[in-house]
Amino acid sequence: KMQEHEVIEHAKRVWDYMLVKHSLKKSNIILALGSHDMRVAEYAARLWLDGWADLIIFSGGYGNFTQGVFDKPEADLFAEVAIAAGVPKERIIVENKSTNTGENLRFTYDIITRENINVETMIVLQKPYMERRTYATIKKQWPDKNTDILVSSPPIAFDNYFNSDTPRDFIINNMMGDLQRIKEYPAKGYQIQQEIP
Repeated sequence: KMQEHEVIEHAKRVWDYMLVKHSLKKSNIILALGSHDMRVAEYAARLWLDGWADLIIFSGGYGNFTQGVFDKPEADLFAEVAIAAGVPKERIIVENKSTNTGENLRFTYDIITRENINVETMIVLQKPYMERRTYATIKKQWPDKNTDILVSSPPIAFDNYFNSDTPRDFIINNMMGDLQRIKEYPAKGYQIQQEIP
């Protein structure tokens, strides 16, 4: 059985692999994918306030970890966080019906098409350890293949990420599940292939 410190070392290597480390550039929209981690909403607000995009779309209904835990959909809570941070309500679009990443993308694409929002470049925000899976999913499932996709996450190091909402063992288990999906999902047509070192 692996020792505690070996588990942590291994987890750190996986964490680093999961970060795609894209450089941000001025974009049409910030698409923040909902979850149990409000720091993603805070980061979305900070990027908007710093002028990285014109609009924020918060996407997420209830997911695996928020069903029965949150009293309203993830996207609504994310929007409240951003408004409290100073983002004007009219610069935010809420998509609160999706339950997985595929739906996040499909429902968001429906909104931008319906509202006639031009999206040449978008910044997609997620939890740090989900960057790579998010990127692989978008490259496969986002309908407009000409959209420039930049994936980012709150800049929090592995050692500083964990708190009572995101306990370490829970996150490490999730992350290992995601690594498995990065291996298996391309064959199912959900994601593009990613090189795994």
